[in-house]
Amino acid sequence: MTVVWIVISGASAGLISGARSLAAIASDLRAMVDSRVNQEYAGLFEFYQHLHRHPELSFKEEQTAAQIAGELKKLGLDVTPGVGGHGIVGVLKNGPGPTVLLRTDLDALPVKEETGLPYESKTRATDEQGNEVDVMHACGHDVHMTVFVGAARLLSQLKDRWQGTLVMIGQPAEEKGAGARAMLRDGLFARFPRPDFCVALHVKADLPAGSVGCVEGYALGNVDSVDVTIRGVGGHGAWPHKTKDPIVLAAQTVLALQTIVSREIGPGEPAVVTVGSIHGGTKHNIIPDEVKLQLTLRSYTDEVRQQTIAAVERITRGLAVAAGIPEDRMPVVTVRDAFSPATYNNPELTRRIAGALKGWLGEKNVVSARPVMGGEDFSEYGRTNEKIPICMLWLGAVKPETVKESETTGKPLPSLHSSLFAPLPEPTIKTGVAAMTAVVLELIGKK
Repeated sequence: MTVVWIVISGASAGLISGARSLAAIASDLRAMVDSRVNQEYAGLFEFYQHLHRHPELSFKEEQTAAQIAGELKKLGLDVTPGVGGHGIVGVLKNGPGPTVLLRTDLDALPVKEETGLPYESKTRATDEQGNEVDVMHACGHDVHMTVFVGAARLLSQLKDRWQGTLVMIGQPAEEKGAGARAMLRDGLFARFPRPDFCVALHVKADLPAGSVGCVEGYALGNVDSVDVTIRGVGGHGAWPHKTKDPIVLAAQTVLALQTIVSREIGPGEPAVVTVGSIHGGTKHNIIPDEVKLQLTLRSYTDEVRQQTIAAVERITRGLAVAAGIPEDRMPVVTVRDAFSPATYNNPELTRRIAGALKGWLGEKNVVSARPVMGGEDFSEYGRTNEKIPICMLWLGAVKPETVKESETTGKPLPSLHSSLFAPLPEPTIKTGVAAMTAVVLELIGKK
């Protein structure tokens, strides 16, 4: 039998004891946060239901912003309303240290809800074109706001556990891709403490509730809305040879645009060209003067974005020339102002956050998610001259059994923007609040 003697000096024993103490402290903090999340949940769920029942369209989020501002004021934050429209900024200073910005979006969508939930939205409103439309939080912004308020409550209670400055912003018009730019133009980084880190989350319609997804690097795409007017020379359908038919030209254009991704963009570079709308003509036997197309273009890099736009302009003009369209009737290509640049999650920040969340939520509940081609103007906060590191997390929002069933059967789940999208409230909200609290404590917590 071999006997091994292990002698631990007083200093070494102190280090081990200290390490154990640190682990115990971390465990106690997680338990405290979980307990407070559970205590807050009933009130947060009530708040969530109210937000869900009373959605407001982009640029019209007056009451929503007032509610969020009121919640932050009650917690002692210095709140400034009316930043970039209905945007709000709350600041909580807690001694010297880094500054972390947490962002939530405020707006809803012109969608008629069909979830059948007891708190289903019945709201109708007038859109920017003067049309009366149904309104629904079909993209989960009501979850985002609830998590945002819950995190603010916990962090205001845990001021002895962190040191620095917390900037909490409620951003308008995310669905229009315009709210972030509006807040930045209104001095977000000049009038208020400039953040060292910007963090947000977004519900994910195919991720189990209770989990969080992280993506390093490009997480969401550039989004461009492009209007194309194919012009021709109209006339009678019985004498097509005396016209320049824009409907035929539009059909050729739609097909030719599909070659941009397949034949012009490098195989390793993701891109999407989708024609989402085509309108032209009024009657069976009339060849119209023009046809209108609406496109969405998606990419990750600025280079591929510019290449795709240039290809659309070249192809539409080239086909018009080939069809003999007069110079004064060449197609008109208009890139809309509502451009959302790609969201690039700072890899170092994302790895740091993912590591911290694994300690809080468990390894299996923090997953590596794939990039998607959806758009998010949260990206704007990382594209200013300061190049502030940003990270957007995915928050699981679907009953785990439902996700498994979908994976097994292939039955699709209701997507974001669907009239049927209904997040599973309790685990989604609780996980979101714990995750956002953990992120702040990781970035400016007392070590």
